[in-house]
Amino acid sequence: MTTAPSPRRMLDVSGEEAWYMLGGASQGRLVYEQRDALAVRPASHVLEYGRLVIRVPAPGAAFSTRISVTYHCDYLHPNTGTGWAVTAGGLAEVVTDRDEAAHYRRTLPGWAHGPHDILLRIHPQTVTGFRFAHTTAPARTGGGTGGSAAS
Repeated sequence: MTTAPSPRRMLDVSGEEAWYMLGGASQGRLVYEQRDALAVRPASHVLEYGRLVIRVPAPGAAFSTRISVTYHCDYLHPNTGTGWAVTAGGLAEVVTDRDEAAHYRRTLPGWAHGPHDILLRIHPQTVTGFRFAHTTAPARTGGGTGGSAAS
């Protein structure tokens, strides 16, 4: 006998809770525009002093000026489908101070070393998050009297 999967829902969380979830993770993905297309790169991150600092394998030329970027981090349990997702967006700038850069290179693991190993500081202007959970109400099976369940 198989059981039907329980219905899932996506719940908004506050910006403060989203920031907290982001702080509990260490890796995500950076999305930025490069040559009129979107580029997505894996990144490691740390939160310090209200800023998001990431280490990403990307060409330095893509960040020669302050550009708007999006950083996404998530966790999904492989068996239950529960978890969370956080997206932070804002202006990014390259970390240029030698001492600060040395600190973050020691703190954050990288994927590539050399010209494609960039440290960015993001000043988040928006932080949004969601939790993925199972509904507490039992799922309806056919034959009910009108209406449909909204998610």
